[in-house]
Amino acid sequence: MTPQEIARRFEAARAVAVEAGRVARRYFLRQDPIEIEKKSRQDWTTTADREVEKLIVDGIRSSFPEDGFLGEEGGGSDHDALWVIDPIDGTNNFIRGLTEWCISIAFVVKGTLELGIIHDPMADEFYAARRGEGATRNGTPLQVSGRQNIREAMVGVGFSYRTDVEPHAALIRRLLDAECEYRRAGSGALAMAHIADGRLDGYAELHINSWDILAGIALVREAGGWTSDFLSGDWLTGGNPILAATPGIREALAEVTGVAAAGAPSWLKT
Repeated sequence: MTPQEIARRFEAARAVAVEAGRVARRYFLRQDPIEIEKKSRQDWTTTADREVEKLIVDGIRSSFPEDGFLGEEGGGSDHDALWVIDPIDGTNNFIRGLTEWCISIAFVVKGTLELGIIHDPMADEFYAARRGEGATRNGTPLQVSGRQNIREAMVGVGFSYRTDVEPHAALIRRLLDAECEYRRAGSGALAMAHIADGRLDGYAELHINSWDILAGIALVREAGGWTSDFLSGDWLTGGNPILAATPGIREALAEVTGVAAAGAPSWLKT
């Protein structure tokens, strides 16, 4: 795919993400009726998730009918050019009236992550990144923090019941033993955006799905940060662990968390 074709998709995704943000925000403020369904343990979906995903897919497909789509609420993965979408990352927050949620859109061509967009409608912050072109927030170029010492760092941590509680608790303990501050806000995508703009210094999760993390990986990399090799193995439909960091704490955070490209942290293996 040519750079011009990627650029056209980038602009189309930016436009549809703005409209998706308006619709999601309207549901969040309960200006439209909303239905909530439980999918599994602490995993929910809503009318807003489904409508926003449909809006994004329909909006992009109208211009690029040959592309494929994979989202949290549906789609397939058998396309060389694939959009990976989370219509509302942080649904638990969304349904409880907490503002830490966002819209996440990524585009992958033959296994190469080409662009990522994360829109935070409640904070009016729009993050965008293209491979080799840098990352921005509301048009302003981004750079990860210059943090050098893990003892001065603040790291986001994610969890889902796809993994056992004990390994997650052990990860938190190891961060605290390293005197590293941590936060769990409930949206991995938004945490990655906050690494890109220097608010957080890293992020770790023992398992995360591709639609939750791909756009954030694009942002972090283009803002000068580092991420583990999430795009390995059955990453697209099966997910993987993720570790992301500003370069100055990369080695220390990797040692503390042990998060690798796939599988359990080394300190859990027997």
